[in-house]
Amino acid sequence: MDNISRKAFFVSFASCAMLGFVKSSRAQNDGAASTGSEEKVLDQQAALLRRDIRSEKKQIIAANLKLTDQEAEKFWPIYDKYTSELMKINDGKYELIKQYAKEFDTMTDERLDTSVKKWLELDQAVTQLRVKYLPTFRKSTSAKCTARFYQLDRRIGQLMDLQIASKIPLVQS
Repeated sequence: MDNISRKAFFVSFASCAMLGFVKSSRAQNDGAASTGSEEKVLDQQAALLRRDIRSEKKQIIAANLKLTDQEAEKFWPIYDKYTSELMKINDGKYELIKQYAKEFDTMTDERLDTSVKKWLELDQAVTQLRVKYLPTFRKSTSAKCTARFYQLDRRIGQLMDLQIASKIPLVQS
């Protein structure tokens, strides 16, 4: 568990750093309008950081699953496909956060309702993805190993979500 804690801390710390763009975007909105090139730089930085987070997550899972060679041969291609689909959902979360950062001070009730609904849909999509992949992961490893993977996946995801949520300003009345 100590190994999980240390690496999970790094992942959650990195996810916070990824959200530095929220402050940057808000600062730009308070001053001069941001240019397309500034937004592209922020997107590139976030993309690099997200890739690093995915790499760390994979290392955490590899260190804690202790797969046999046979299991690993089956598990990792499934994991990579799962991660690819999860990335698409996380892209949606990233875009939603960017939009929130841009419109934070000017969001209408309608826009807020739409954002909340979209966020819930994205959370639901993650759960549906996990359900979809459960039998596939289970075919590649033992029940205990599959359960441990899902525990790790959820813990890491929850840590990142908590760190991200703590950096997003609350809607003011």
